[in-house]
Amino acid sequence: MDRIAVTGQKESRSFHIRYLSKMKGKGRSPLHINVKDAITGLIGGFLTIFALIILTKMTSAVWLMAPFGASCVLAFGLWNAPLSQPRNIIGGHFVSTFVGLAFYHFFGDEPWAIGLAVGLAIAVMMLTKTTHPPAGADPLIVMLGHYSWSYLFTPVLIGSVIIVFLALLINNLRSNRNYPTFWI
Repeated sequence: MDRIAVTGQKESRSFHIRYLSKMKGKGRSPLHINVKDAITGLIGGFLTIFALIILTKMTSAVWLMAPFGASCVLAFGLWNAPLSQPRNIIGGHFVSTFVGLAFYHFFGDEPWAIGLAVGLAIAVMMLTKTTHPPAGADPLIVMLGHYSWSYLFTPVLIGSVIIVFLALLINNLRSNRNYPTFWI
């Protein structure tokens, strides 16, 4: 019995060491500094958020939500990444917001419902190939903000289309960029 307990302790300790060693990482950041990319990000982020704020001030509708700032990072800073493509920006925000609104209107803003809505939004985005990390915040926004179904269209759908439209215009001004890399 003692020998079994000792063996179990050694295996447990070995597992913990292997598990913790995964967290130390390997090497250095692969990211490179590119001034032209930084300037494109600055211009794209500025013009997109500025346009959405101006639309909000000119109309009675809200055109801006916080996750759109993070979407701009992807659309202009990591324009060629799979999660930065139009399908992902528009589809990810739409799917994730839909899940959040459905949970809010069926279950309210209970902590378990908010947590499950975020988890389900991630799963649905992955299953529909529309994963877009900023959209993971959308259920939080709609559930904590107590939004109605109209939020799905303004600002979410129309705002994400505006982001993609400006990303098409701005990214393709650069000779070394072709945006998008895919639509479907």
